[in-house]
Amino acid sequence: METPELQLLETKLDILLSTLNQLAEENQTLREQQTHLIAERAVLIEKNTIARTRVEAMIARLKALEADTDIS
Repeated sequence: METPELQLLETKLDILLSTLNQLAEENQTLREQQTHLIAERAVLIEKNTIARTRVEAMIARLKALEADTDIS
C-alpha cells in the first residue's frame, strides 16, 4: 500500500520526466533549426558576395565608359 507522500512523489517524478522529455525534444528541434539557419546564412552570404562583385564590375565598366566618353 502506498502512502500519500509516496504517491505525490511519484506524480511529481512523472511530471519531471515528462518535462525532461519535452525539453529534450525541443532542444533537438532547436539544434536542427540552428544547423539549417547556419547553412542558409552561408548560402545568403555567398549570394551577397556574388551580387556585390557583379555590381562593382558594372560600376567599373560604367566609369570606364564615362572616361571614354569624356576623352572623345
